[in-house]
Amino acid sequence: MVAMKKNGYKGLQENVRKMALPDIEVWENMYPDKNYVVTVETPEFTCICPKTGLPDFARLMFEYVPGKDCVELKSFKEYLMAYRDLGIFHEHAVNRMLDDLVSAAKPRWMKVKGVFNARGGIQTTVESEYGKRPARDEDKD
Repeated sequence: MVAMKKNGYKGLQENVRKMALPDIEVWENMYPDKNYVVTVETPEFTCICPKTGLPDFARLMFEYVPGKDCVELKSFKEYLMAYRDLGIFHEHAVNRMLDDLVSAAKPRWMKVKGVFNARGGIQTTVESEYGKRPARDEDKD
């Protein structure tokens, strides 16, 4: 049996849910009666490892079925830029983004996925989801 080693990670992310980040703006969806999927991707997401202080790079994607509002992308870009100097674990970054996007846009369904570049030969992919994905209108026939 492998013994678990104590490490210096305790306490590094205690305030992850309270960290101040820019607001994500929304705009009114003129098709709230339709179930359609919006996909947004960026290949250039960066944050900082809270343990080492080294940069982490990722391809970030989110998909959602809008309700009354849609995510305004310029404000989302500014939101993402705030992570560049933020020490945050991959798992926390993806879950925090999901929380903030859901709070702003109130979608019917949303999924956030981060594919983080390999470090030390290990690549990390984190996905977090809100709600149940409804069938798209064109799939209902």
